Amino acid sequence: MKWQGRRQSTNVNDARGRRTGGSRGMQVGGGLSGGALILVLIITLLTGGNPLSFLGLGGEGVAAPDNNTGGSYQETPEEKERREFLSVVLAETEDTWTGIFEDMGRTYNPATLTIFSGSVQSACGTASSAVGPFYCGLDKNVYIDTDFFDQLSGELGAGGDFAMAYVLAHEIGHHIQNELGIMEQVNRAQQNASEAERNDLSVRLELQADYLAGVWGHYADRAGILEEGDIEEAMRATQAIGDDTLQKQAQGYVVPDSFTHGTSAQRTRWYLKGFKSGDLSGWDTFSAASSEDLRVLPEDFFAFLQTLAIDEGYYLAAPVYRTGP
Repeated sequence: MKWQGRRQSTNVNDARGRRTGGSRGMQVGGGLSGGALILVLIITLLTGGNPLSFLGLGGEGVAAPDNNTGGSYQETPEEKERREFLSVVLAETEDTWTGIFEDMGRTYNPATLTIFSGSVQSACGTASSAVGPFYCGLDKNVYIDTDFFDQLSGELGAGGDFAMAYVLAHEIGHHIQNELGIMEQVNRAQQNASEAERNDLSVRLELQADYLAGVWGHYADRAGILEEGDIEEAMRATQAIGDDTLQKQAQGYVVPDSFTHGTSAQRTRWYLKGFKSGDLSGWDTFSAASSEDLRVLPEDFFAFLQTLAIDEGYYLAAPVYRTGP
């Protein structure tokens, strides 16, 4: 992605280097969305940790930043570059969604990106970095520990700068849903629903955020800032964080009824749908008709990607389909 020299957003809060003290755990639901609930399982299971402790449901509470006793955080050159990159991506999303909201006769109120290390206090509660990137609708902040991208490229096999851009754009997608009242409607519907129905609504909310991330990608492409291989990087990310892929890595089998974010195939398809359209015309993941596109993961996922790319009018470089070195 051609990002150097472009505008950096001022809506960035660097919460690293702050001394922490005990506090309440993360509220599950009530404005929390993004990769948090599934990534806390995969990362802790892969590393032998206790996922309950990261949600404040077991063990000692996660420490929260003390804003009054903060220290100076010394960035490494790589961390500085990541922060600046995310600031540019955030600025690009601000420009895109400001224009789209204006076309709808609305005013876009940008989200704030909070970069943290280790743990962070949000209006949704306290979270460890093991939760992964998340959006809190109560304070309209996206929270990211940039070390997550090491896990994304290493353990999950989805590196590249546009994979990072996709992650942030997906979380901003949740902010768009919050601004338009969609998250509130889904949260209300989930209150009196069965577990299966709650999970289904969660999947549809996440896939819509993937679609919205694709819409931003469309405008980034039109702006001429995408480079060869960027779309492949985003698709590797959508593949890596599908519920089925994560569950298979963690426990060797999948439990479809427990999915909360969608399969790798679903996430890839909805991202590409948004990328192709560049608008909100095809974003309805909640209608009955949309269920036809909530397709399960084929046995040969890489062959599916190739077919999907052809269907959506894209050519993808061969390496994205390789399963070996």
